[in-house]
Amino acid sequence: MTATPRETKETSNTEYFGEPVYTYSLKQGIDDGFLAPYKVIRVALNVDTEGYRPQLGKTDKEGNEIEDRIYNRKDFDRKLVIDERTDIIAQKVTEYLKGLDRFAKTIIFCVDIDHAERMRNAIAKHNADLVAENYKYVMQITGDNEEGKRELDNFINPEEKYPVIATTSELMTTGVDAQTCKVIVLDANINSMTKFKQIVGRGTRINEEFDKLYFTILDFRNATDNFADPAFDGDPLRVKPITEETDLTTIIDEEFEDETPIIDDETGEEIVIAKPEIRVPLNEPNPEYKARPKQYINGVDVSVLVSRELFFDSNGKPITISLQDHTKGIINGKYASLDDFLITWNKADKKEAIIKELQEQGVMVEALYAAVDKPVDLFDLICHVAYDQPPLSRKDRAENVKKRNYFTKYGDQARKVLETLLDKYADEGIENIESMDVLRVKPFDTFGSISEIINGIFGDKTKYLEAIKELENELYKQA
Repeated sequence: MTATPRETKETSNTEYFGEPVYTYSLKQGIDDGFLAPYKVIRVALNVDTEGYRPQLGKTDKEGNEIEDRIYNRKDFDRKLVIDERTDIIAQKVTEYLKGLDRFAKTIIFCVDIDHAERMRNAIAKHNADLVAENYKYVMQITGDNEEGKRELDNFINPEEKYPVIATTSELMTTGVDAQTCKVIVLDANINSMTKFKQIVGRGTRINEEFDKLYFTILDFRNATDNFADPAFDGDPLRVKPITEETDLTTIIDEEFEDETPIIDDETGEEIVIAKPEIRVPLNEPNPEYKARPKQYINGVDVSVLVSRELFFDSNGKPITISLQDHTKGIINGKYASLDDFLITWNKADKKEAIIKELQEQGVMVEALYAAVDKPVDLFDLICHVAYDQPPLSRKDRAENVKKRNYFTKYGDQARKVLETLLDKYADEGIENIESMDVLRVKPFDTFGSISEIINGIFGDKTKYLEAIKELENELYKQA
């Protein structure tokens, strides 16, 4: 049993063990509520998208000349290091965390150990206030960093505050149960589907106690293009079988090429396997130029070209239209008119069932809540997005019920319970008041036990449920 079947040139789980008897996909896990859903924010930098060509005579920090060619994201941090590129990524990550939660556990995946160290320093610079309070706010956790490796257990422990941000290259791609990791940053070229699945898996844990219900992927290298690959959530890729009669000259190398570095588990350093040199003339390069393994430069204009948030439908495919249009299409496909929706909503014994059904069909409730900048419930969200109705806040709906004085038909204690439920609705939404478990928490415990409230105050369970149903009808009256 494995989370990520390995299928490469050198390794094949299915070749050794045979076809799996059962598979359970990430999509199934999310749909069934076992794994955390995710959103993707892709940030495109000018040097990544347009490429970087050094000006004539440009030298690195040691005075060595930079080869005159166009460098792209595959070169950055492996062959050419641009200080400004590292800095702007650290700046954007910090900017996002300031909007989310500066203490949200975050893993930044880098190209190699050197990159992870530089990224750690850049993040520390942009979070100097928190680093001054505790230098473990951001830690380099790589194979060669003994202190970082010692802090790995603290990073994944939900009870431990520090470290908050971990910069890594290979050490944390597998075997790390990061239950409360809310942000994954991709600044590495991920060409292996197995590795991509493993990295995404660092964020899929759910921990309700620590409010970890979803996670965000910040992608600086277009690594999330892998989501569009059928192999991402489907059957593993098989290695092309060959025989002695196979003409190897007819096989395209790119079909099997995997640029993922091989890392020594003990040292954390990359193991370099010598390959025969293939020289291809390219724009008549200077014959005296000698390629260097990595060069460091600065003074480069690096900027963000575009930053956009991606959402994925229930089949794991990116939504190419607006989130509102996507939602409107789903709702209109199920309820042709506002009246159809209202009839179904008002007849439902539990509104939660309608909410769950719409979520299963692809309505992204949390994302829609963020798009409407007021505390509304799903009823108003649907009416607004799908049928262009002005949304009322939960507080407005609760106040309207209080103004109608319908509580006078109940006794004093029952009236107080219903008013408290109304306040609970204004704070948290309709799903909470539909569950009798709400009567176990404060301030309902002041009225007695669940049994005392239901039987002693309302008479019995049937009468209590009738009172809740009437309360809901009052909430959505004249909608």
